[in-house]
Amino acid sequence: MTTSTGSDVSTPQDPTGTPQDPTEIKGGGSGVRVGVLLTALLAACFAFQLNASMLSPALKSIEDTLGASSAEIGLTQTAFFTSAALFSLFLPRLGDVLGRRKVLAGMLALMTVGCVVAALATSVPMLFAGRVIQGVSGPVVPLCLIMLRVEVREPKRYGTLLGVITAVNGGIAGVDSLAGGYLADNHGFPSVFWAMAIVAALAAVLVATLTPESRAAAATRMDWPGVALLVVSVGSLLIALNEAGKLAAANWPLIAGLVIVTAVAFALFWRTENRSGHPLVATRHLKQRATWATLLTTVLTMTGVFAVMNGLIPAFAQDAQAGLGMTAEQSAWWTLTPYALAGLAMGPVAGRLAATFGYGRILRLGLIGSVATVVLMLVTIDDHSRVLLLAASLLVGVTYAGVANIVLNGLGIVLSPNENPGFLPGLNAGAFNLGAGLSFAVLFAVKTAALPADPSSPSGYVAGMIAGVVIMAAAIATSFLIPKPVTAEARR
Repeated sequence: MTTSTGSDVSTPQDPTGTPQDPTEIKGGGSGVRVGVLLTALLAACFAFQLNASMLSPALKSIEDTLGASSAEIGLTQTAFFTSAALFSLFLPRLGDVLGRRKVLAGMLALMTVGCVVAALATSVPMLFAGRVIQGVSGPVVPLCLIMLRVEVREPKRYGTLLGVITAVNGGIAGVDSLAGGYLADNHGFPSVFWAMAIVAALAAVLVATLTPESRAAAATRMDWPGVALLVVSVGSLLIALNEAGKLAAANWPLIAGLVIVTAVAFALFWRTENRSGHPLVATRHLKQRATWATLLTTVLTMTGVFAVMNGLIPAFAQDAQAGLGMTAEQSAWWTLTPYALAGLAMGPVAGRLAATFGYGRILRLGLIGSVATVVLMLVTIDDHSRVLLLAASLLVGVTYAGVANIVLNGLGIVLSPNENPGFLPGLNAGAFNLGAGLSFAVLFAVKTAALPADPSSPSGYVAGMIAGVVIMAAAIATSFLIPKPVTAEARR
C-alpha cells in the first residue's frame, strides 16, 4: 500500500494490519495509556484556547485600566495571533528534531511566562510583549495531534480522538468567554491572565510527566535559514492583511511594500530549500497536491466562513437599526455560544466519520452544509428572527466548527510525509491564520463597499455573506484536488 503523499515507499504494518511509520522514534511511551495521554493533550489544548478566546470579554476592562484606545488593545490581540501563526510554521518541525514532548512542554512553559507578563502589565507595550510570548503556543493543537497519531494508529480510533482534541480549538463550549467576562468584571483584567497562567502551568506539568517522547528519525537538524525566510514571508503577508483590514484608513504604500517583501522572501526561501541538505520543507513536497491543495482549501474555507460567524453575524445581531439590537452579551448567547457547543459536540463524531467514510467526502459534506447554512441566513435575514439566528448558528457550528474544521486539521496530520511529519501541520496552522486574516479583510471590505444609504437595510451584511458563499464554493472545488489519505482511512 502506498502513502497518499505521492511516495512509492510502502507503509509497513504490524501483525494486526495497522499501518506503522518506520520513521518514528519513540521513547518510553510505547505502552502509554491513551486515556492518560489524551488527558495531558487536552489540558494543553485547553490552555491554548484560553489564550485565544478568554480575553475577548475583558478587552474593554483592559482599555479602561491601562487608559488605552480600542485600536491599541486591538493591536495586542493582532500581535498574539500573528505570533501564533509564525511559531506554527516551524515549532512542529522542531518537535520532530528535538522531541515533541520536550517542545510542547517548553511552549506551555513560555505561554505561562507570557501570561504572567501580561497579568503584571502596567502599560500597552508590556501587555504587547506578554501577548507575543503567549503566541509561542500557536502550534499546540497540531503538535498534540501528531503526538496522538504516534500512539494511536487504528484509523477509526484516531479519527474519534482527533475530533475530541480539535473540537476544543473551536471554543470550550463558550465557557471560556463567559469565565473571562466574569473575572474581568469582578476581579479586573489581570485575573484573566492569572487564570490562563495557572492552566498553562498545569498543562506543562501534565505534558512533561504523562506523555511519551517521540521524534522523526530522519530529522536531525533544523533549517534555520529556511525558518527565517519563511517567517519573514508569512509575517509580512499577515501584517499586510491586518493593515488592509483598516480599509480607507489603511496605509496602502506600506501594504504594497509588505507584499513585495513577502514575494522576495518566499523566492529566497524556495531557493534555500532546494540547496539545503536538511530543508524545513522539501520543495518536492510543496509541489504535491497533498500539500498545496490542502493549504489552499484551508485558506479558502477560513476566508469564506470565519468573518461571517465571528464578525458579520454578531455585528448584525447587535445592530440596532439593520439587525436585532442585542447587547454584546445577548449576541454571544444567541450566536457564539451555541456555535461553539455544536462544534464541540460534533467534533468526535466527524473525526470518526472521516476515518470510516473518507476524509474528503466528510470535508465536502461539512463545506456544503456551511454554504447551505449561510444561504439560509441570507434568505431569512429580513425576518429579524432570534430563533432563526440561533438555528443558523447551531448549523454553522455543526457543519464548519464540528466537521470542516476538524477534517482540515486532520488532513494536515495524515497527509504529511513520514520523513517530515511536522511540516504540513505547521503550514496548515499558518493557513488557518492566513484565512482568518483574509476573511476579515475581504468580507468586511465587501460589506463596507455595499453599505446602503438607508441604515435600516441589511444589504451590507448580505453582500459580505454572499462573498463568503462564493469563496466557500471555491473551497469545495479545491477540496476535490486533495488526495485520499489511504493509511488514515479504515478499510471497508
